[in-house]
Amino acid sequence: QVNQAETNLEQFRKRENLVSPELQSKAIVEGLASVQDERQKNRAQLRDTQARYTALQRQLARSPNSALLSARLSQSPRYQSLLSEIQKTELAIEQRRVRYTDDSFLTKPLLEQRQRQQSLLQQEVGRVLGRTPAQLNGSRLLQAGQLGTTDQALANQLVEAQVSLRALQAREQSLAQTERSFTAQLRRFPSLLAQFGRLQPDAEINRETLEQLLKARQELALEIARGGFDWQVVEEPKLGTQIGPSLKRNLLLGAVAGLMLGTVAAFVRDAIDDAVHTSDDLKKQVALPLLGMVPELSQAELSSPLLLFRKPTLAATTERVVQWQSFREAMDLIYQSLQLLHPDFPPRSLVITSALAGEGKSTLALGLAMSAARLHQRVLLIDADLRRPSLHKQLNLPNDRGLSTLLTSDADPNEMQPTASYHNISVLTSGPPPADPAKLLSSRRMGELLAAFEQNYDLVLLDAPPVLGIVDTIVTASFCSGVVLVGRIDHVTRSQLTQATTMLNKLNVIGVIANGASRANNSYVAYEKRSNALFQSS
Repeated sequence: QVNQAETNLEQFRKRENLVSPELQSKAIVEGLASVQDERQKNRAQLRDTQARYTALQRQLARSPNSALLSARLSQSPRYQSLLSEIQKTELAIEQRRVRYTDDSFLTKPLLEQRQRQQSLLQQEVGRVLGRTPAQLNGSRLLQAGQLGTTDQALANQLVEAQVSLRALQAREQSLAQTERSFTAQLRRFPSLLAQFGRLQPDAEINRETLEQLLKARQELALEIARGGFDWQVVEEPKLGTQIGPSLKRNLLLGAVAGLMLGTVAAFVRDAIDDAVHTSDDLKKQVALPLLGMVPELSQAELSSPLLLFRKPTLAATTERVVQWQSFREAMDLIYQSLQLLHPDFPPRSLVITSALAGEGKSTLALGLAMSAARLHQRVLLIDADLRRPSLHKQLNLPNDRGLSTLLTSDADPNEMQPTASYHNISVLTSGPPPADPAKLLSSRRMGELLAAFEQNYDLVLLDAPPVLGIVDTIVTASFCSGVVLVGRIDHVTRSQLTQATTMLNKLNVIGVIANGASRANNSYVAYEKRSNALFQSS
């Protein structure tokens, strides 16, 4: 039994490459905390360096590569000498042109001299830079090396900022990879600790039992060597009573071990779990008004007798969701909350966005539009996601024309009409995908369109892409009255919410909507259940 227990424990350690799971899990937790701390510091440095890089680039009005080329040319004495000679020749040519034409025998030598000097200047550029960049030709060749002392210092600082920025970005990727590695390792430890907790006590108990038996055998051998025992029958033998295995002791040991393992597992789970699980957590994390909670619709409720023998389309699923009574009531409550926040001047245009994709912002934007339309409001719903549009798929609408075509046309914004309608809602799809969505959304044309739409509609809702990763939402929201952030429970993490709200802090963020909230925390669903129970009992 001892050999078997020791073999099982040894095989477990070799198979999992572990010596002490408790110590190693603690070390990994500490390492994960250290990496997360380093990552936060690196992000702060990255933001500072990015801001300094942008400020230097704006002040110098050059790209880093152009600034580096100009700085190197400004430091070349031969380049500066040739540049000075060309300027003198240019001055002489202009003086001759006052009285003579370019075909004059007095002007032609100067023109040829300037051509030779420019050729020498081109060769000097190739010598200093190793090659002549394509952008350095004509007048740019003469202007490239004309940097003053201040501009040279700014150019050097810009290049240093670019190098620091790339180093910090590389470190951010490395820290993110390390954090994912630590997180993946921690996910293995609850089950490993449970296995180790079963194997180690068996080995220790069997080892102690073996030591006691060996000690007793040694004492018996010594006693026999001294002459044996004087055996006397004191009492007739009796049947023994069973003393092992003890069920109570095993249950007690199992309870203690389970409590310890449960504590360790809970500690590990809290250390690696960064998700938002309740609407209260969401409200505390973003420090914004909670506009409302939308309950989660189960897969069974999504099913319909008409869809039992075929896969439901996206449009059919969306129609099922927006017609769900609990969803409608939740969206009506959210719309009223928006009106009560600004009773005198309600927002005329709202951007609906989220930190990540898949948080349900498009469906909530449609639901909010239907709630406003039920109150006889003129509502326009715009799909402002020009990269991965989904509104036309949800509503089964064509997408050959839309927002992108309006942004690239020259028509009067006041004469433009939406591309479709849905349940008394005017809908403007995204249109064909453009080459540069951010440029279109940040154009003056976008502001003119939204201003015209605000004049023709009571409420304009824009289904914008997620905040993290792209700049489209920020530039779109700058033209609108406010922003509504959607957070999906058990999907988005605290760090992602913090990053999203930080990016939106310069805009008018009105509040947050908790999507996929537990029905136990949703007052309307609880009321609906109580009403159904009373109806069934009556």
